[in-house]
Formats: sequence, structure tokens, C-alpha cells
Amino acid sequence: MDHLGGAGKRRPSVDEYFMDLARHVARRSTCFRRNVGAVIVKDKHLIATGYNGVPKGITHCIHTGCIRMGNPNIELYEVRPPQEIKEFFSKYREIPPGQYHELCTGVHAEQNAIIQAAYFGVSIRDAEIYTTTFPCVICARMIINSRLRRVVYDSEYVDPISEELLGESGIVVEKFLQTKKEPRQLDLRDWMAI
Repeated sequence: MDHLGGAGKRRPSVDEYFMDLARHVARRSTCFRRNVGAVIVKDKHLIATGYNGVPKGITHCIHTGCIRMGNPNIELYEVRPPQEIKEFFSKYREIPPGQYHELCTGVHAEQNAIIQAAYFGVSIRDAEIYTTTFPCVICARMIINSRLRRVVYDSEYVDPISEELLGESGIVVEKFLQTKKEPRQLDLRDWMAI
């Protein structure tokens, strides 16, 4: 009998486990463009989580619309007159990914995870961050100054400056690769590796 509740199941690797958690955290995102989740891990223990969305206490984009996309969400029409919405969004056009990060009310997932650790007074020095998307340059700078030692990301995000900074910093940056192992019976060695 398999220790995981049935034949054919296997225990996920450490990277799979924490990337699955980051993906789950991303489900809380309120961003229209991209749902990103991040978890910070130290000594195989979860330290902090973060997802992209507006700061605490600020009205979510699902109600106000997305400046970066150049158009509002339909819910906005319930609270503001159509002409006011049109005038506001006519000032902006869709902003390409990776540019003008300051033109967004949201906080990135990696930033929120780092902030959460600081808020609760938890050191993340020499920890690892698992993020569902490659970090932007702003997040890369925060990761570097937080002294995280490893970044594991799932999907690509083109930001050459971020790549350059992370490369120069000496932080290990790895693209997540799903393990494709055959299911097997767990034995004592699996539990010793924890």
C-alpha cells in the first residue's frame, strides 16, 4: 500500500511542492493582465506568500478598471457614468508588458511576499523564492537587496535588465521543470530526505 493514499501516486519534489503553492497563491490575484503568485521558503519551510494586487485597503481593479490595459472592467459602469470612464481611459493606451511599472496600482507578487516577511519581522536572507512568472526589474532589485539566494520561476517574462541584474548578483535563477518520474512505492529513504 502506498503511503500517499493509493497505488500510482508519488510524493512531489520540494520544487514541485512549493511551485504548486505559488500557483495556488496566484489564484488570489486581482490583476486583469496576469495572475502571479510567489512563496518564500527557508530550509524547506514556507516563510511568506504574495500575489499581485492593489495595496491593502485600496479598491481592487475589478471595480476601478485597469489603467495599463487602457480600458475599464464592466463593473466600473455600475458606479461611474460612461462619459467619465471614457474621458479617464482616453488619457491612456494599453501599456506593453515590462514598461512603465509605475503606471499600475498593483503590487507584484514577489514584492508582496517580501513585504509580508518584513511586516511580520521574519528574515528572508538566504531563502528561496518560487514565483509563477520571471521577476521584473523592480522585483529583481528587491530580491537582490533581500539577499535571497535562489529564484525558481515557472513562466517567462521578458525583461533583459532583470536578467542582467540577477545574473550579475550571483543569485541562482532556475526555470521550473516539472519532474516526470514514474510512480513508485515510498520507502524509508524518502522520509529521511525531509
